[in-house]
Amino acid sequence: MFANFIGYIPPGNINLTLVQITINRGLKQALMFITSFSCVEFFFTYFIMHAAKWLAAQVKLDMVIDWVMVVLFGVLGAITWIHRKKPPEKKYSEHDSIKYGILLGFLNPVQIPFWMITGTYLITHEWILVGKIALVVFSLGSAAGAFLCLFLYAKFASYIQDKFALSTRIINTGIALLFFAFAGYHVVKQAYLVFFKG
Repeated sequence: MFANFIGYIPPGNINLTLVQITINRGLKQALMFITSFSCVEFFFTYFIMHAAKWLAAQVKLDMVIDWVMVVLFGVLGAITWIHRKKPPEKKYSEHDSIKYGILLGFLNPVQIPFWMITGTYLITHEWILVGKIALVVFSLGSAAGAFLCLFLYAKFASYIQDKFALSTRIINTGIALLFFAFAGYHVVKQAYLVFFKG
């Protein structure tokens, strides 16, 4: 729980999307997103912890993850930028945030290297067991950590909006620029690895 809580503190595609949902759709929709995302996180963690040795042996995995992140951040940035001037809709389908949470739960490639490093560290120091039941308990803790961190993000976003009365346009523009910056970071990182370290 602690490891995954810490893992979601830095801004990324998940917590920035959550901030956007909280501000545009409200806390109820944000909670639906967080709950569905955390359920997927349980299965994702369980699978990665089981496949950690095989994943660690994949030489090009880091490069693939970086390019997936470029595409993901680029798409999220473009969508947010295009819709930045639209006023938030008053009515949303009850299932939109749930579907979005599930989708981003599966499209979360950052979790692969995170759990490969964190999981390997915890296993080698014998802080966790690797049996099936033990990994189920560990994965439940991981899902709880994600839920707790994202819930605090949603509450903070709601507080900031109330306190500073920020417009949806300003917030969406800021989030879009952050998405583009993250995409740019991954492009620069890959260019550096290919041209200067290769």
